[in-house]
Amino acid sequence: MSHTAHIPSHRKPRRSASKLALRAGVAGGVLGTIAVAGAAGPASAEPVTETIEMPTLGSLGTDLSSAVAASAEASQQEALDQSLEAQEAAALEKAAKEAKKAKAEAERKAEAERAEKARQEAEAKAEAERAAAEARAEAQARAARDSARTQLATTSASSDSGSGSDAGSGSGSGSSDDGGSSAGSSSESTQVSSGTAASIVAFARAQVGDAYVTGGTGPNSWDCSGLVQAAYAAAGIDLPRISYQQSSMGTSVSLSNLQPGDVLYWGSRSGSYHVAIYVGGGKYVGAQNSSTGVVERSLDWDPPSGAVRIL
Repeated sequence: MSHTAHIPSHRKPRRSASKLALRAGVAGGVLGTIAVAGAAGPASAEPVTETIEMPTLGSLGTDLSSAVAASAEASQQEALDQSLEAQEAAALEKAAKEAKKAKAEAERKAEAERAEKARQEAEAKAEAERAAAEARAEAQARAARDSARTQLATTSASSDSGSGSDAGSGSGSGSSDDGGSSAGSSSESTQVSSGTAASIVAFARAQVGDAYVTGGTGPNSWDCSGLVQAAYAAAGIDLPRISYQQSSMGTSVSLSNLQPGDVLYWGSRSGSYHVAIYVGGGKYVGAQNSSTGVVERSLDWDPPSGAVRIL
């Protein structure tokens, strides 16, 4: 083949100058080698008839395209590997942070549980001590009430004996004239009333410290009307069970003219919702509520609406 053989041209868009120079150099080197070989040969040599295949630009372009594609693929693989490594590192860092946070939360919960347990133990201990103190106070109060009741029984017996003696004296005086009989009867009535009021007051005060229970009628728990009914029953006087019925008994008296044993009421006289017993000295005894139980308080602490005298 002649060095002027036609070389096909495969145009590629935007080839770089370095690639074109490389291809031209290869082609020039091949042609130069053929020319030197022809000049050095003998004159009688047979003309070269062998066809030499020269590399074409098309095959070089294919090889270069394959190399570029392989390089791009390698670059993509490397970028992918780096991305995966970055993701793995981020995941590990996130897992470490979450583990640290979980550990801190577990420690916080454990500390809170220990604190709660300590609080519950302290409350249980305080409750046990409070119950023991209440039991001791209740025992002391019970003993005091028992002593007061014993003294009340002794006082009542003495009052009954004195009343009987006075009654006998009144009868003897009455045999002479009606005026003596009337004076004796009046004296007896005054002494009986005085003794009855004292019995009512003593009984009521003996229950101070007892519990308040709705519907309670004793011996250690009361509601307001139950206590009033029991106090009057201790003096031999029957009263209705309900507060508004009790306040409807007897005669109405002014709060400025109270006497021991009078029944105090809150609300209207015929519609009272609470009752208590006036014990003198500006004080009363009543079963107030479940928080206070039976207490002795000043009238100023909870002023009553009115009062009735049943004795």
